[in-house]
Amino acid sequence: MSLKSLLIVSFLTFAVVGCKNTVEKDTTVELITVEEMDSLLKLGKVQLVDVRTPKEYEAGHIENALNIDFRDKNFEALIAKVDKTKPVAVYCGKGGRSGKCSAYMKKAGFTKIYDLDGGITEWKFKGKKVIK
Repeated sequence: MSLKSLLIVSFLTFAVVGCKNTVEKDTTVELITVEEMDSLLKLGKVQLVDVRTPKEYEAGHIENALNIDFRDKNFEALIAKVDKTKPVAVYCGKGGRSGKCSAYMKKAGFTKIYDLDGGITEWKFKGKKVIK
């Protein structure tokens, strides 16, 4: 192998390895199961946010959930009151609004966000308790 070929191969190898190391994994938002959410809540390790409407929240919510309606015109100001440095778990009816909320929270600088897969619908389906 010539010196020129060796240099090209070496450069390409370092470029590929270097690029892989600079690609950041998406560890900020994690889609979690009902069982994982239940464990996090029992450990008291997360702030819990219900992003449904107040009417939906009153019809039944997970205990200790803070209701911040994702569709509220003051959503950004309300979610800014949640501590960005502590883990946050969010849920909605089925997962659509909480997914959008999680993406917003990531851009807003929240350090760790858990999104309940299937929302409160899945929570109830699995027989978990809701508060009215």
